[in-house]
Amino acid sequence: MPLQEPAAHLLPSTFSFPPCQSQIGQPALQSDLVDWLRLEQTAGVGSSTACVLLTTFGLPANIFASSLTALRRVVSEKIGLALLAPISDLTERRFECALAWAQQPNHRILTLADDDYPSSLLNIPDPPLLLYVMGRVELLKRPSLAVVGSRNATVQGNANADRFSEMLSQRGLTIISGLALGIDSAAHRGALRCLANNTDCGGSTVAVIGTGADIVYPARNRDLAHQIAELGCIVSEYPLGMSGIAANFPRRNRIISGLSSGVLVIEAAAQSGSLITARMAAEQGRDVFAIPGSIHSPLSKGCHQLIKQGAKLVESAQDILEEMLPVHAPIRSTRVTSHVTECLSQSAMTYDEDGIKNDESADDAIKNPKDQLLTALGFDPASLDALAARSGMDIAALNAQLLTLELEGLVEMLPGGVYRRLG
Repeated sequence: MPLQEPAAHLLPSTFSFPPCQSQIGQPALQSDLVDWLRLEQTAGVGSSTACVLLTTFGLPANIFASSLTALRRVVSEKIGLALLAPISDLTERRFECALAWAQQPNHRILTLADDDYPSSLLNIPDPPLLLYVMGRVELLKRPSLAVVGSRNATVQGNANADRFSEMLSQRGLTIISGLALGIDSAAHRGALRCLANNTDCGGSTVAVIGTGADIVYPARNRDLAHQIAELGCIVSEYPLGMSGIAANFPRRNRIISGLSSGVLVIEAAAQSGSLITARMAAEQGRDVFAIPGSIHSPLSKGCHQLIKQGAKLVESAQDILEEMLPVHAPIRSTRVTSHVTECLSQSAMTYDEDGIKNDESADDAIKNPKDQLLTALGFDPASLDALAARSGMDIAALNAQLLTLELEGLVEMLPGGVYRRLG
């Protein structure tokens, strides 16, 4: 079933082709690309089956020129018949749309045989057959770090994602995430801010999405997606027009981890999808980092679990750089982006010195004073002055709300005049 959030329009452990294929490493011609699209959209042919077929027969054209007898040596008769079935008018129109999309500026459809296909993905068990790419394709081969975490992140969690991503991007790392709300969005914005503050910024950001490349999900990230497509890169393995099906998102996590040299987890519940990305990263031989949090916060349990299992505890961006540099030396961008600040100014997210999000245009701003105060408090003890600064309430209103929350058993006052959230 499609997810409820609205969307908007916008085998072997390693894989290799037979050495006799002379076209490997070259961008696909239109006729060749149609064969790749046909293979991708054949019923019953997933990435693993496609890799078996390609390893056996070479390029897709050879697969479709094979006999059913030859195909049945490596796949079932049902799949063999599907491969040899005539192309329907509807499927042909889909191919035409994909070819037209790929002809637009800064649009690419990368095949496994394309020289620009990221080699890091060839070393994962289930590499995507095709990658639909919008933006700077060269970022897919740059030193990179995935930053993932909760969609329902706290104010401090979003601030950490934003600041870590900006600092790491400044040092040359491309920040990879999934364009979801919460930590993902904050990470993308932090990396983009590096570009806004310094056009010589070595890093940028890549969004790996779980829909077709022509769909923005969730819809409220439309402006952010446009910024990433302009200044960074958006990647999808799914055909154009594919909506936000729930099963797509855990599956795309293998691409997030596969493109990255390491994964940083910021705020994750015990059953968070971010832990799937971290597990895949560990299985792929990538570094796993986690930021600890309050023992009272359910959004810290996933990170604490990762740390117990061997993930590196991170307190600063330097902790990550010590692991990833000088193995990955900073790469300075040669691309001049004089319009970066203008592009970002429309919907940029900023944080004040207390780590509070300044986003007056947010359509999901909390209006209820009690909920507003609980959000400002988070799960770490805070003083009255800190809560006043975070919530924007005057002291009288703040004391009244705190008293109500204490009576409801949601907050307690600790020695020293600080308050702690209980639920």
